[in-house]
Amino acid sequence: MATSGIHLTTLGHRIRHHRLASGFTLDELGSLVGVAGSQLSLIENGKREPKLSLLQAIAQATGTEVTDLISGEPPNRRAALEIELDRAQASPVFRQLGIAPVRVTKGMSDETIESVLGLHRELQRREREAIATPEEARRANTELRLRMRAQHNYLGDIEKLAEKQLRAAGHVQGALTHRTVNIMAEKLGFELIYVADLPHSTRSVTDLENGRIYLPPASIPGGHGLRSMALQAMAHRLLGHTPPTDYADFLQQRLEINYFAASALMPETAAVSFLQQAKKDRNLAVEDFRDAFGVTHEAAGMRMTNLLTQHLDMSLHFLRVDETGAITRVYENDDLPLPMDVTGAVEGQRVCRKFQARGAFTQQNRTTEHHQYTDTPSGTFWCSTQTGSSGDGEFSVTVGVPFDDARWWRGRETSDRAVSTCPDESCCRRPPAELAERWHGRAWPSARVHTHMFSPLPRGAFPGVDDNEVYNFLARHASE
Repeated sequence: MATSGIHLTTLGHRIRHHRLASGFTLDELGSLVGVAGSQLSLIENGKREPKLSLLQAIAQATGTEVTDLISGEPPNRRAALEIELDRAQASPVFRQLGIAPVRVTKGMSDETIESVLGLHRELQRREREAIATPEEARRANTELRLRMRAQHNYLGDIEKLAEKQLRAAGHVQGALTHRTVNIMAEKLGFELIYVADLPHSTRSVTDLENGRIYLPPASIPGGHGLRSMALQAMAHRLLGHTPPTDYADFLQQRLEINYFAASALMPETAAVSFLQQAKKDRNLAVEDFRDAFGVTHEAAGMRMTNLLTQHLDMSLHFLRVDETGAITRVYENDDLPLPMDVTGAVEGQRVCRKFQARGAFTQQNRTTEHHQYTDTPSGTFWCSTQTGSSGDGEFSVTVGVPFDDARWWRGRETSDRAVSTCPDESCCRRPPAELAERWHGRAWPSARVHTHMFSPLPRGAFPGVDDNEVYNFLARHASE
């Protein structure tokens, strides 16, 4: 069938539009094209798929082209409303309610259809909100992590896009400047504006109508945070993102915009050249990579996960761990044994106390990287850890590799060594027998409840974004 893949409702509306524009009744057009008017009615109502020969006959009779008939665009606003309603009433969310669909008639006003559509949109929004549970988020994040692991955490198309945008803005070498980021925005038709009243649920807001990208002023002056947020906002446009359909789509988009920002701040060609030379010199170090491109230690470490396997044939792991030992960001393709829950999620789990990712918090000197070899059930790993602090507390950033690859890294000569038998609970999760015997039944700790576990995400078209805040913000600034 020639119309395979075409939405039949849209096709039917376009045929009806051209029939009425030509002044034909169903029977009159049916007579001209050799089918009964009742058959033509089924086609116009999206109940039957026409053959190519019939489409050609209809096009000829109504003085149009087949390509116009099979266009995916509704022929007019009324048709667009009816098509959207038809799709909404065919959705599983609506059908499971057991309510009879509304039958659209000629006498039904556009306002009535829009009112019914408003109810359907709210129903869909509430359904999306209901499934965005912590478990749903963990599953979606785990699936994304495993998918990226399979492709070495490397996205070649975004690498090329970033370098193309940098060349267009005149960036040749060295750290990416704020001025160059402004030029990149201007070439996309946007102006970067810094405001103090950005909605709390957003990192940036893009005003598509007025060509503005609103950013917080907190990062001024300097630092890579402001550049990164501006680049992420631009990435949504460059990558053709549309409102996410579910939490997995939201996470995929977040990964892609972060990847674009990292690729612009640490361009593939220059970054790989730097890393290859450092490996040749047996002097790989996160802090050198960080300083060469003027980014944070965390950004440099994470960028290594994009490039080391793809270009240097080196597997590795990356951990961001908070002061409680909980993993907040992770990547590994070197089989480092990591804790995970029943869904396969690693984020939120506590790493072994023997790992330098936790041990670094006890170090006196927090300004340098700390190195360690760790023997595990999966082999021996070398790692480099740097600690830092943020508004949420202290954290550590760790980049590590299997023992054989440690020879390429500065700090390989360290004598610090630990043994971890995790996930065996006797390693660091189970208290020593004498302590357990001493305090069992004689102590009652009061647990701290993480209230975010019970809080739904703010309501909005995007997970976690409060539309009311955003629209009020835009209304305030649109006239400025």
